[in-house]
Amino acid sequence: MDELRQQLFDMFEHSGPLVAAYDAFDRLRYANIAFRSTFFVAPDEEPLWSELMRRNYRAGRGTVISDPDFDAWLLSTLSRRGKTEFRAFETNLADGRWLWMTESVGNDGWMLCIATDVTGLRESGRSVRQHRDTALKAAQTDELTGVANRRFVTARIEAMLATANQGCLCILDLDNFKYINDRFGHPAGDIILRDFSRRIQEQVRRADCFGRIGGEEFILVLPRTSAKQAELIVERMLSTTRMSRPLVDRPDFQYTFSAGITEATDGDNSDMLLLRADQALYSAKMDGRNRVCLAAA
Repeated sequence: MDELRQQLFDMFEHSGPLVAAYDAFDRLRYANIAFRSTFFVAPDEEPLWSELMRRNYRAGRGTVISDPDFDAWLLSTLSRRGKTEFRAFETNLADGRWLWMTESVGNDGWMLCIATDVTGLRESGRSVRQHRDTALKAAQTDELTGVANRRFVTARIEAMLATANQGCLCILDLDNFKYINDRFGHPAGDIILRDFSRRIQEQVRRADCFGRIGGEEFILVLPRTSAKQAELIVERMLSTTRMSRPLVDRPDFQYTFSAGITEATDGDNSDMLLLRADQALYSAKMDGRNRVCLAAA
């Protein structure tokens, strides 16, 4: 077996296609020579995917990112990255090459990425494929905040329920948001929604899915997570949100959210999960807001 592993490693290490493996937290754990040279990764480095993208963007190399706002691009991409078992797409590099990239996600959350150079193939149809990918991204993204939208999150709930190791569903709702809008105006409300989205997205694991379903209400899908684990995760998010001061002209302003959590059980469907999480959210609001409540078993 050890000899076979070594043979497979040697095949990957010196292959033409780019090969990389990321763990469940999106940290690069393996990259062959072709991948390391393309994305400027030292042999002993294990950067997070987001760190790798950021430093190459600043250096004007690696993946071409046409969005002038890198942070907005990153937030939107992270809200969808690794949420499906398999994805294939085309991407271009600053050196002029085009890659056909596939991402395969295992049950443990690890992701295998394989990219092949397709620079000389079907150039005439490239703009069509780019427009298609752009339209697909727009259909899965909340326009205001950049995180996943209701359609994408709903699909992730269904995918979680289809697995043996299910998980938890959380509804997050900003506290007193109507009052905030009435007092400070809708532009300030939009700033808070975007600040909240960014702060929560930064804390989710790659297998998790966070998205906005409307107004000040958001959903967090946590596959392979117990109710107690989910509670700890959301409590940490609540602590981070309490420290935020998003309004520059009102440095003392802070906001909070309330959350309801339910754990999926055999026989559940998405409507049942949403109902239980919403009931738990109502309890959190009635108990004084700014807190997390677990649905009754």
